[in-house]
Amino acid sequence: MTSEDQPAAPASASPSLANRYGGQKRALSRKAKRIILIAALAVGIAFLAWISTSNSVGSVSFKDLGYSTPDATVAQADFQVTKEPTADAKCAVKALDEKFAVVGWKVIDIGPNPTDQGTDGGRTTAHRALIRTESQAVSAVVDNCWIPDGSK
Repeated sequence: MTSEDQPAAPASASPSLANRYGGQKRALSRKAKRIILIAALAVGIAFLAWISTSNSVGSVSFKDLGYSTPDATVAQADFQVTKEPTADAKCAVKALDEKFAVVGWKVIDIGPNPTDQGTDGGRTTAHRALIRTESQAVSAVVDNCWIPDGSK
């Protein structure tokens, strides 16, 4: 066989991985890691503070305490409302029959709270609603409470 018949030698060796993809990356310094950690903690704390204050401002919650149905024409619901003491609120109260059909409905206006009430600075007040019914009710509950537009 002659040198012309032999296969050609492979091209020169491929460049190293470091030349192809770049050298090894440097790790972050301790100072840079500490700054990133402090910044992330500050952002997290600020976010949690924003969430906790945005949910409490202008919100209202309720808790059903009990009910009674003295006769077929009326039901009574006892409930608590928690809101800002100076804000007005409205609560929709409904009376239900044994098939959970609504047999009575009433919207209750709740004005500003006296501030000397309770241990929570007057935020929570108790209320009783009398609801006229079209047939015998077996329960009465608060459906929803809200702060009306234009209220404090």
